[in-house]
Amino acid sequence: MTDAAQSENIPGTPSETGEKSRLSPVTVVVMLLSTVGLFALIAVLSGSRNPFPGENFPETGFARDMILHHSQAVEMGLMLYDRSQNDRLRGMALDIVLTQQNQIGQMQGWLYLWGLSYSGSALPMTWMGTPVEGLMPGMATAEQIAALRASSGEDADRLFIELMIPHHQAGIHMAQSILSRTNIPAITQLARAVLDGQQREIAELQELGAAIGAKVSP
Repeated sequence: MTDAAQSENIPGTPSETGEKSRLSPVTVVVMLLSTVGLFALIAVLSGSRNPFPGENFPETGFARDMILHHSQAVEMGLMLYDRSQNDRLRGMALDIVLTQQNQIGQMQGWLYLWGLSYSGSALPMTWMGTPVEGLMPGMATAEQIAALRASSGEDADRLFIELMIPHHQAGIHMAQSILSRTNIPAITQLARAVLDGQQREIAELQELGAAIGAKVSP
């Protein structure tokens, strides 16, 4: 994904166009409701008037960066679901799509409540003290996304696993970093959910990858 593509995509919306997904209409509705519903629910239920994080707070940077990071995972999950013949891996891909889309909705809700936009002028990961130009660690390149889009069967399975493991590892690093920088319960809860869920998925992806000859790190 290029810098231009990152800035043009709507957060939480896969950038792939012209694709027919085998997700059922019910699943698509659930995905949409998970984002819109959580967004509205957080806004309605928030009665706190404590000072919210501002433009340069770590919580703001975390939300913005993780929305972008999760959006690519959703995109890759949708592509793999539509290409794989491995039921176990397709189930994982669907879980990644639904879980991370749900979390995107929560983070969009935070930014809305804080009166902040989904993007800012700071470089990615500035809030962590390690600003980066271009793609964040773990993010697939435009060429890798194109290769996944063009693949099918076990080739798609292997490429998805090889891309998703480092993607998850980078997400875990971001979650660990915000845990040491925030005392906001909702953010702490989401970060711990990212840690638990993605650590478990990495172990499963490594197991599945070993069975089909994917190049996976120990």
